[in-house]
Amino acid sequence: MADSHHTDPSPRGPLLARQRRTGPGSASPGRHASVVIVGAGFAGLGTAIRLLQEGHRDLLILERADEVGGTWRDNAYPGCACDVPSRLYSFSFAPDPTWSRRFAPQEEIERYLKRCVARYDLTPRLRLGCELQRATWDPERLRWDLDISTGPLSAGLLVMAQGPLSESAIPSLPGLEDFTGAAFHSAGWRHDLDLSEMRVGVIGTGASAVQFIPHLQRTARQVTVFQRTPSWVAPRRDRPVPAWQRRLFRLAPPVQRLARGREYLVREATLPALLGNRTMAAPGRRGGAGPSAPPGRGS
Repeated sequence: MADSHHTDPSPRGPLLARQRRTGPGSASPGRHASVVIVGAGFAGLGTAIRLLQEGHRDLLILERADEVGGTWRDNAYPGCACDVPSRLYSFSFAPDPTWSRRFAPQEEIERYLKRCVARYDLTPRLRLGCELQRATWDPERLRWDLDISTGPLSAGLLVMAQGPLSESAIPSLPGLEDFTGAAFHSAGWRHDLDLSEMRVGVIGTGASAVQFIPHLQRTARQVTVFQRTPSWVAPRRDRPVPAWQRRLFRLAPPVQRLARGREYLVREATLPALLGNRTMAAPGRRGGAGPSAPPGRGS
């Protein structure tokens, strides 16, 4: 996703209300755009769509990669899927009745985002392979001066939508630079490696590791997991979406909206437990969730 290595803060002054609304057309590098959005993942695309729906036509989306999708483009490790139900993890204004599972796999979410680009005609306003390198606020002209990989650009409003996961965090482990085997982050999975005869070490037991470790145990010769802090794990209860339900959602969109609303309320009700309310967390513990023990070795 798009990056900004040096961004100077701006005052709170100019907002969208002060931006000029223009007719349809594609903003291009080397000119001024009323709104520039950095990143073409969920946040960037959703922002662009909403702005277009409200009449803000003069906008540009910068994306340093060659395709849209953000984290759902970059993460393609085995078992990669969403841990939020699909009908909730999608734009409220663009429900999708075709999800194959309750928790959609990575490739389906990536396809969904690309369909949104086509459906809302974002392509003319997308600049792929275009990286933001510097952004400086000009208080005299009330605009952002942007240095991007394809040339200069200015913007009345700059929206940073590159997301916190756009840069992989590689720990500074002693001896890592001398390690002679293959080493990679889960966000840059090496699909060209045959792991069937390898001993694999996994560092961390976060959301990604929980998904790909079971696949590693079925394929690698040996798996060792290094865990610093035990995490709480609850059953995901994933299942295929029946064909009759997909057909119903397609023929009766209000039914899907009601199902999404119910999912939203159920998920929101669990927030106090996630924030540390022990009373509300107790049913989850009784239901089978518990701290994961270090998996150690598996085959």
